[in-house]
Amino acid sequence: MSTQNPCRDVSGKPRIPETPLLSVRALSKSYGARIGCTDVSFDLFPGEVMGIVGESGSGKSTLLACLAGHLAPDAGEIRFETRDKGPVDTIGLGEPARRMLARTDWAFVHQNPRDGLRMGVSAGGNVGERLMAVGARHYGRIRGQALDWLGRVEIDADRVDDRPSAFSGGMQQRLQIARNLVTGPRLVFMDEPTGGLDVSVQARLLDLMRGLVREMGLSAIIVTHDLAVVRLLADRLMVMKSGRVVEAGLTDQVLDDPQHPYTQLLVSSVLQV
Repeated sequence: MSTQNPCRDVSGKPRIPETPLLSVRALSKSYGARIGCTDVSFDLFPGEVMGIVGESGSGKSTLLACLAGHLAPDAGEIRFETRDKGPVDTIGLGEPARRMLARTDWAFVHQNPRDGLRMGVSAGGNVGERLMAVGARHYGRIRGQALDWLGRVEIDADRVDDRPSAFSGGMQQRLQIARNLVTGPRLVFMDEPTGGLDVSVQARLLDLMRGLVREMGLSAIIVTHDLAVVRLLADRLMVMKSGRVVEAGLTDQVLDDPQHPYTQLLVSSVLQV
């Protein structure tokens, strides 16, 4: 039986279907006189990974928070293709519906894993809670799935009853990924997922994330200041400055032949480090 990901072709590039998973139109958010993001539009297709880069204050985190429902935008439209109900306007969703979407079709990986974990609950309990939130009740099956996912993120099974506070930063981040992906979401939001980790731990985590994204056919939006992260993970790239998208395109194309002066500055500053 073929194990090829149906969302990607034989070269690993995403197949682009006709219907976007996420459609964003003219999205804007301000904080008084300060612009968070303005007039952002793009489509994200199933199995595709979008990277968003820019310096601190560029608007990338504000954009991600609006997309994930953590902030209410001032203007614009966000439509998501759900499994059961087709396209929905996520800005207009009520709080219960938004919470359910966040438990099922969406996932959010925080830069600081403590923001995405229950630190007083065991590693297995953290994964199991996500399953229970979508209706799982059989203890044996929940524990079995938790053990399976701990193995998939390279956490030893004998740590299943340990609390995250006993884990290293890299292990906490891998546990957060397991907690998020156990329910098979369609779209994962990632906010600086390798931030604060040393280089060797970053490399291991990136390799793990790339494998899971490809294996599961996930769509993802990754916000980062690290161009090496988007080079490895993202199919397409948006570059933000002062709340606006100044350049967008295929990741290799944007990084190898940047057209906007700001993108050129970002790329050259990395090369000079």
